Amino acid sequence: MNSALRIVLYVLAGFATDTVASDSRPNVLFIAIDDMNNYALGLNRDGRAQTPQMDRLAKRGILFTNAHCAAPACNPSRVSVMTGIAPSTSGVYLNRQDWRQCSRLNHRTTIPRHFRDHGYRVLGGGKLYHAANLSVAGLGGFLDPSPWHAFFPSKSRQLPDEYVPPKQAIHGSNRFYGGRFDWNPLDMDDNHMGDGKVVAWAEKQLAIAHDDPLFLAVGIYKPHIPWYTPRKWFDQYPSSTLPPSVNHAADLDDIPDAGIAMSKGEWHRWLVEHDKRDDAVQAYLASLSFADSMVGRLIDALDSGPMAGNTIVVLWSDHGYHLGEKQHWEKRVLWEQATQVPMIIVDRRVGNAGVRCDRPVSLLDLFPTLVDLCGLGSLDELDGVSLRPLYENPDAESSRHIVTTQGFNNHAVRSQNWRYIRYANGAEELYDHRADWAELRNLAEEPEYELVKQRLSASLPVSNSPPDPEIQ
Repeated sequence: MNSALRIVLYVLAGFATDTVASDSRPNVLFIAIDDMNNYALGLNRDGRAQTPQMDRLAKRGILFTNAHCAAPACNPSRVSVMTGIAPSTSGVYLNRQDWRQCSRLNHRTTIPRHFRDHGYRVLGGGKLYHAANLSVAGLGGFLDPSPWHAFFPSKSRQLPDEYVPPKQAIHGSNRFYGGRFDWNPLDMDDNHMGDGKVVAWAEKQLAIAHDDPLFLAVGIYKPHIPWYTPRKWFDQYPSSTLPPSVNHAADLDDIPDAGIAMSKGEWHRWLVEHDKRDDAVQAYLASLSFADSMVGRLIDALDSGPMAGNTIVVLWSDHGYHLGEKQHWEKRVLWEQATQVPMIIVDRRVGNAGVRCDRPVSLLDLFPTLVDLCGLGSLDELDGVSLRPLYENPDAESSRHIVTTQGFNNHAVRSQNWRYIRYANGAEELYDHRADWAELRNLAEEPEYELVKQRLSASLPVSNSPPDPEIQ
């Protein structure tokens, strides 16, 4: 395509061409963060987390303040992002299911494959698919090596060498994850951390000009456990300055057994009994701010490199994270704290810098949105939608409902103002976020909300695919 025709197409598409080279497609910097909850960017009104780098990025584009994962666990969430296919469609519900063996996905393209097929140089590093540093076997995870021109540290391994935690927990309990639910400040430089190594590699990619447009995916592992983080990030949150965590003792009184069964109440009881809940929160915040600093390094590298004026930046977390809310820790539940995620899209061609959009959106929307913004044709049967209309008009009316799935046939439906949960056994929860953003009062059994439940339940999946691959 000659440059004159390309300029015409950009204008017809509504793009501003003053900052975009007329003979180039936009590059993409795709940043995935593990276990980062809505403390980031002040999304849950907690106010304790310090995320200046993500705040800086949000000022360049649009921050979706009501974004939710398709599944509140690493593997099914990341599979849904990379394929654009919901868990109820694919049958990938749990971390132990190798999505590469899923018969319903073996004919589907993925984000990196689609970009490669459209002429992009596709590079990746760090945790993009499910992986974990809790064991040597977990470092490789479920990486699909085929779409990547190069991957760091290698096409057979997602996570670089990391500080190896001791076999005995330092502050946590050996009863949870074999002692890996633990935390401790490290007298170590950021660059010696696994994320520091991944980001250093990514900085080099952003510093050079590439012959083809670049799709660069960077996976940041923190704030995933264990919360072993350089001491300076712990020092950023002195215990004496942190407000004590609030414990709503009766919060589970109106929760059905199916919901309680999903939660990790044993973890919460142990932390409370040993007076360690606030210490664990401090450790999580330290790891969160460490991850935020990694984002800042990526922004700085992009700004000082040759692609600064023509790069779309996408930042997302795979799911939320409980820190004692509803007496639960971690993820794998269907409450707001586990499903809401930070999500930012920056495309300077479209405008609307520094805007917040409170319409409900899904991580499933990232694939079709990038295809739309980069002009990569169209894809059939994706379960998300392009967010370009909301990018262009964040206040546009929306009646959309977002579905999150935890295991087979357990779903939450999130609208602008409501959360409705229905478990596989038919048990329900309902929360009005206009009056109860912390989800302390379950309204599901109150007759006056029957019509609300009917309206929200209409968005539940019509069918639920059996687990694929089968769960052993």
